[in-house]
Amino acid sequence: MSNLNLSNTKLVVLSACETGLGDIRGSEGVYGLQRAFKLAGAQHLIMSLWKISDDATVDFMETFYRNWLSGEEMDIRAAFARTQKAMREKYKDPYLWGAFVLI
Repeated sequence: MSNLNLSNTKLVVLSACETGLGDIRGSEGVYGLQRAFKLAGAQHLIMSLWKISDDATVDFMETFYRNWLSGEEMDIRAAFARTQKAMREKYKDPYLWGAFVLI
């Protein structure tokens, strides 16, 4: 991944379980998909930190894309924050939506 040229890539979404995790290697930090995509030049990443249900994942992603592509000229961070708020209102248990992080 890190050898790709993703310098014009605004967003990479990895909605599979635990895609935000990596291996810690001494003082070198965390190695994983996050680091590889950032080194390749991706501006933003949405990743998961734990296993989450398929239904909640679909709901989160559909809500995010609906927010981001709504025509309101909403940036990625604002769309992600609005999605988190909507999911928090719909699902009281953060386990069902809190796995997703924006980097």
